[in-house]
Amino acid sequence: MTGAGGPVATFSVWDYVVFAGTILAAAGIGLFQAIRSRKETSSSEFLLGGRQMTAVPVAMSLTASFMSGITVIGTPAEAYRFGAAFWLFGFSYAIMSVITAEVFVPLFYRLAITSAYEYLELRFSRPVRLIGTTMYIAQTILYTGMVIYAPALALNQITGLDLWGVLVATGAVCIVYCTLGGLKAVIWTDVMQMVIMLAGFVAVIARGAVLQGGLTNIWEDAGKGGRLDAFDFDPDPLKRHTFWTIVVGGSVMWVSIYSINQSQVQRYISCKTLRHAKMSLYVNLVGLWLTVSLAVFSGLTMFSIYKNCDPLENGDIDTPDQMLPYLVMDILAAYPGIPGLFVAAAYSGTLSTVSSSINALVAVTVEDFILPVFKNLTEKQVSWMNMGLSVFFGAVCIGMAGVASALGSILQAALSIFGMISGPLLGLYLLGMLFRTSNSIGGLVGLIIGLVLTLWVGIGSQIYPPTAEKTNPLPVSTVGCNSTMSQNVTTPAPWTSPVTLTSQPHERPPLADSWYSLSYLYFCLLGTLTTMVVGLLVSMATGGCKQDEKNPDLFVKASDLFSFSCCGKSKVSEVTEKSATDFNTGADNPTFTDFEMKSKDPERATKL
Repeated sequence: MTGAGGPVATFSVWDYVVFAGTILAAAGIGLFQAIRSRKETSSSEFLLGGRQMTAVPVAMSLTASFMSGITVIGTPAEAYRFGAAFWLFGFSYAIMSVITAEVFVPLFYRLAITSAYEYLELRFSRPVRLIGTTMYIAQTILYTGMVIYAPALALNQITGLDLWGVLVATGAVCIVYCTLGGLKAVIWTDVMQMVIMLAGFVAVIARGAVLQGGLTNIWEDAGKGGRLDAFDFDPDPLKRHTFWTIVVGGSVMWVSIYSINQSQVQRYISCKTLRHAKMSLYVNLVGLWLTVSLAVFSGLTMFSIYKNCDPLENGDIDTPDQMLPYLVMDILAAYPGIPGLFVAAAYSGTLSTVSSSINALVAVTVEDFILPVFKNLTEKQVSWMNMGLSVFFGAVCIGMAGVASALGSILQAALSIFGMISGPLLGLYLLGMLFRTSNSIGGLVGLIIGLVLTLWVGIGSQIYPPTAEKTNPLPVSTVGCNSTMSQNVTTPAPWTSPVTLTSQPHERPPLADSWYSLSYLYFCLLGTLTTMVVGLLVSMATGGCKQDEKNPDLFVKASDLFSFSCCGKSKVSEVTEKSATDFNTGADNPTFTDFEMKSKDPERATKL
């Protein structure tokens, strides 16, 4: 009987056919794009799709690249264990979209940059840029390893597919279409994968509704189980998810992911015009809302089915991240090919994230480390280097998947990594864009102190996880199980935090229940504010910036946002005003679209 515990079916032949077909179709798109544009082998074509992409495919790609396998598997498990509070991220996504589209996109578009970290050199200095790039590379490799590992682990234990075989196959497919097709292949493959991911959620919800007698019953069960109490206005920063941690902390975290993360910046600056770039972010917002709503409702459907027999408590699965694959094999195994489609959905999420990460890692490595040193490389040599680096980073990310096995709850671990590293970086960008008085010494000191603080609290919370009192897990039951390994009682959820990196010590230090219990969503805010405050103070103490040396294009314009200045205001050149008008009217900008990476250097950029 469905929902009563015990072993579930494994993959049928049709499931393997559907799964393999989907993955091969993804690789086929990469090959098609490579063959179609084989004459256009320039570096800007490979890394930026020739800057001729339109809003809708870019929007779907923006959504798919961060709605990875972690989202497909982690979000429903989150809603099942902690309730629908995760849906409040819908507010965070809206705030993030407005800030990114109206503040960051016009600035990056105006400067015609390929690597988001070029801005750090133009505004501060080369060492600041290299530190920023290195932080991004470390964060992306860590995150990508987790993205590859998480679905592979969950799906391996449910479907019987060999774990490392699947890991290597996943990485290999990504490497193939990244290496051959560049950014265009990544974006068009993401579009296909986005559709498959949403279809996977819809299949789970539709089958669940049939089994439970309609969506109304699922909603009522979730209400009775306390899963719908999403609005908790408690201002306590130590509580894992409240309205404030999600809307305030979550917004800053998602701004750091969308505004300055090379994987995302690379997508929206590949658009034809500024209007397309902005539109892609607003269309992407709809995609994010749809995905998070379907993912959370899938979690509520899962609770409705397992309300009397929790598979984790019953010993049917080992980690919460296996909940959704277990449910799929439980309720959809009777329909050959559907579990295969779902597994393909989780893998599609993984493929899209891994491929965009590899493409972005190649872009920043070439732009920030290789071209400044080897200035006389031909376009063909750069193209071969792009391909070689795609293979290299793919292999590193597969290796990193092993490290991810120690990190526990994948959704929280992934967002924590973004908070710890992106937070200080976001602070550095805001410091440069908003405050004309900030200089490179202030930026560097602020960045280092912000990073030290966020790593301290982040690693501390991994070693000494917050108690159940702060994480608020909801009760689960095993009274309706057929074969239980534990007593038939209703128990509070044992999963209150990530699996620790070390065995749980008996004595918790005094900081464990205060500093280390800070909600993981505030890591980013902590890093951003620390970097900005320290950066401003140090800049003022070291003499501020020499205003006349800085190009006005490097700051947020008054038309975008009010810019604070301790050095006095600088006039915006008429040329810049005109070009900004051209962008806003949607006119193709000849300087921008014909811009070749090899002509990039700080002197040229400051003359723009």
